[in-house]
Amino acid sequence: MVIDANTVKQLRDKTGAGMMDCKNALTESNGDLNAAIDFLRKSGVAKAEKKGSRETKEGLVYSYIHAGGRLGVMIEVNCETDFVAKTDGFVELAHNLAMQIAATNPIALDKNSVSDEIISKEKEIYTEQAKSSGKPDNIIEKMVEGRLAKFYQENCLMEQAYIKDSEKKINDLVTETIATLGENITINRYTRFAVGETDSEN
Repeated sequence: MVIDANTVKQLRDKTGAGMMDCKNALTESNGDLNAAIDFLRKSGVAKAEKKGSRETKEGLVYSYIHAGGRLGVMIEVNCETDFVAKTDGFVELAHNLAMQIAATNPIALDKNSVSDEIISKEKEIYTEQAKSSGKPDNIIEKMVEGRLAKFYQENCLMEQAYIKDSEKKINDLVTETIATLGENITINRYTRFAVGETDSEN
């Protein structure tokens, strides 16, 4: 089928993918824009891992205000080019990440960002809880590891279940967007503000 140039442009504006990739995706999807976006996402996930080492010096600072101005999030999401930073897909990712932070209040970006002090404290609590159950040491160790893994899933942004799709982690959401947009994407920093909270509570 003949793919309309305007439709190719629409897909490119939404995803930031290359012209030939967009044309191919539309051909495979019989000109259906949404199906073409899904095609780009699926075909690109395998390539996304390879983009993980590329520098991300462009991007945007996105702000999200919730609950009648009583809760807000600012997040800096980075990509490789200014062109991709302006696409609908990139802005949508920033919005969804900000909503996730507003809803879950993660204490760290990922496992590596959690301070040693917090990890030691959590391990100590889990160990005491496991010991009180009277289990042998080798079982206690496994119980502590399991509870620590759950702690990461609940408190680290990249490990959290996505609030719009619990089958997906935030890490998966970012990887899918990398696949669709064709550039490496990183989250540099974020801050969550809530009325009445102090820094120690946030």
